[in-house]
Amino acid sequence: MNSVCIRCGGMGVKVISSPGGGTTIETCICQTEQRVARLLARASIPARYEHCSLDSYEPLFAGADRSLADAHFMTRRFVDGYPATTGGRGLLLTGSIGVGKTHLAVGILQALIVEKGVHGFFCDYRELLKEIQHSYNPQVATTEMEILRPVFDAEVLVLDELGASKPTDWVWDTVALILNTRYNDKRTTIITTNYADLPAGGSLSGARGTSGLSGTMRDETLGDRITDRMRSRLAEMCVTVEMKGDDFRQKAGRARFG
Repeated sequence: MNSVCIRCGGMGVKVISSPGGGTTIETCICQTEQRVARLLARASIPARYEHCSLDSYEPLFAGADRSLADAHFMTRRFVDGYPATTGGRGLLLTGSIGVGKTHLAVGILQALIVEKGVHGFFCDYRELLKEIQHSYNPQVATTEMEILRPVFDAEVLVLDELGASKPTDWVWDTVALILNTRYNDKRTTIITTNYADLPAGGSLSGARGTSGLSGTMRDETLGDRITDRMRSRLAEMCVTVEMKGDDFRQKAGRARFG
């Protein structure tokens, strides 16, 4: 049961008396709070990441690579400037496992919902592909387009773990459909990936010598996983933010009892 707002008594507005004896009507803050709550619920952020915000991201722990602080700064600037300075472009957060890419992506999404009233949606790349494949079962009522509709329509989409599923022609076609649809509609997409933003067959060993890629970065490249054609499309859609460092989950984030 929803509790009644003590500020407006559930009316949604407040009557404000002025010193001169007149009155004005103001919308109660509970209306904004309820709208934000609805937007957050519709964003489908997994429970594991509900706590993730830009304020709770800590890039300055002992031994942290400078790129983490730079990424944190850029994501905050992205939110502050949205949509005036972003022009429909999103961010491609790349880096090895456990550096906080998903944390920052969800932090962006939550901040845009709370601060800008954005209609956002979180989508795990692997789970999305599984849902689409499941929809091909004739006994399943949900269609492929019903699954893809919120992905296409979201004002801001977080697409987590791009490239994580084994590449096949069907996977490549599905990625192309998603990215091209959002590109054509000029919708903002925030993407995370564990694969280096390099062409198919690109040399990670050579890249480490010039850009400092972590040794734990996947040996395959983003071009290998989604094709160079789609990687080129991403270059038009997103600004690349590279995050370097060790797996935080193997250190402070490691699971423990008690």
